Amino acid sequence: MNRSFLHTVSFVGALLLMMIPVSCAWDQEKKDQEYANTPQGNFMALWTIMDERYCFFDLKKERLGVDWDEVKHRYSASISDNISDKALFEVFCKMIGELRDGHVNLTSVYDYGRNWSWKTDYPANFSKDLQDRYLGNDYVIGGNGYYYRVLDDNIGYLVVGSFESGTSSGRMNVMFNNMALCNGLIIDIRDNGGGDLTAAEFLASHFTEKKVTVGYYCYKTGPGHNDFSRLYKNELSPAKEDLRWIKPVVVLTNRGCFSSANDFAYTMKALDNVTLLGDTTGGGGGLPMSSELPNGWVVRFSSAPTFDADTNHVEFGIAPDIRVDMLEEDIQVGVDTYIERARKYINDKIVNP
Repeated sequence: MNRSFLHTVSFVGALLLMMIPVSCAWDQEKKDQEYANTPQGNFMALWTIMDERYCFFDLKKERLGVDWDEVKHRYSASISDNISDKALFEVFCKMIGELRDGHVNLTSVYDYGRNWSWKTDYPANFSKDLQDRYLGNDYVIGGNGYYYRVLDDNIGYLVVGSFESGTSSGRMNVMFNNMALCNGLIIDIRDNGGGDLTAAEFLASHFTEKKVTVGYYCYKTGPGHNDFSRLYKNELSPAKEDLRWIKPVVVLTNRGCFSSANDFAYTMKALDNVTLLGDTTGGGGGLPMSSELPNGWVVRFSSAPTFDADTNHVEFGIAPDIRVDMLEEDIQVGVDTYIERARKYINDKIVNP
């Protein structure tokens, strides 16, 4: 098994193992505090779970003006003993939606409550039809969601549509062998909504020859909004058993990059041979966990924050090194502004390294 993959598992596993004793300790203190399966009991259960476990209250208050106590006061006025389950679900979704966090969701038989404003409130800067045009019909499938080919100017083009399952060491080696003579590589993760963090870091591990501190993380140590551990390093190790790519790399990003795709963006940005081009990613910098309400509805929430190499929160996205917007005049003639700018950047870098 690839050493970088082992490291990634250890990062997530170690974080969870560190969180378990602390969570158990503060859960033990409240084990007798149970909420009734009533509208008010479920409301208090939801509000309290978020109050004690959600990790971004200070950040959301600073950036969005969210006061969780004020939210409680405002939404509790909508709760009555005779409110229907469906209406209750809608109130709950609106309440947690105030946080504008894509990792905050509520699941019930009625719907999957979510907030996708991280993507829908911004320009798409992406055309699937154009992406397919650049891939053509003779692209190689390098794994679930991995598609690549060599463009006519000898630049590799890799589309990673999802990190749900990733790819293998063998397929990575085949891909790099197929593109060994290329002058550079474009990795297109636009509209990649995330998936498995280990898959994202496994891919990133093939673009460094040394261990790099790419970010930091911490975890909740108690129910207070500011009860956090110290910062721990998130280090990326090279994929020592696989081929590695040391030529120029451009990663294409837009607001549709979320969760582990957001992590991939900040990880790659920390590497010397990588340039991010496009729009700021959609964010999603908290490790998601879930809890159940008395009525069986399940709330998911961000439980542990992550930070980039400069210790900046990544919850609101990663800014590109080169800001680009899709141009309508390019789209009309079948040209993808992002891909063409990336090709020019790599070709210029070959001439003037």
